[in-house]
Amino acid sequence: MNEMPRGSRPAKCIRVLLAEDQGMMRGALALLLGMEDDIEVVAQVSRGDTIVEAALLHRPDVALLDIELPGTSGLDAAAELREQAPDCRVLILTTFGRPGYLRRAMEAGAAGFLVKDGPVEELASAIRRVLTGETVVDPALAAAALGAGPNPLTARECEVLTASADGATVADVAGRLHLSESTVRNYLSSAIGKTGTRNRAEAVREARQQGWL
Repeated sequence: MNEMPRGSRPAKCIRVLLAEDQGMMRGALALLLGMEDDIEVVAQVSRGDTIVEAALLHRPDVALLDIELPGTSGLDAAAELREQAPDCRVLILTTFGRPGYLRRAMEAGAAGFLVKDGPVEELASAIRRVLTGETVVDPALAAAALGAGPNPLTARECEVLTASADGATVADVAGRLHLSESTVRNYLSSAIGKTGTRNRAEAVREARQQGWL
């Protein structure tokens, strides 16, 4: 976690926290955003479980979060920020433009959702816009999300699928989640049916592809 030095910037510079686990991408984004006269990257983190701590320390106006981070996902961190740093607006920036991710981001209180392949000018504009109260969402992703419909899986079904994603046995999952093995099997069976797949490995893959996990 590094604090960028202040230069000769406007008195009301927009303070940005950047969470990205890929060092090259994080450095490039920080450099490009730092070239904007009214934007200052005040903190950079590579793990999701350090986002809230960094936000409380550096008090950014906007937190720019990747989704897939070690420790805690950007979506979970966004929900934590809503509780612990409500004045900080959250923008989700991800490689994976999955409809389910957009829905989860909005439910977590994010003010925007953009994919990483857009120009930095659009990102800088989005940072400014969310501070005025706007919600900024990639148009193509918004259309896809509307067409995809809601996540059919319950929170517990998602939890069981996530716990079994690494090839864990039913007994392993039951132990992790403090459930009986029969209950785990029931949740897995339900999830497989709702995703229209043949087994739990396919169910996990489909749920991830849709952004439900």
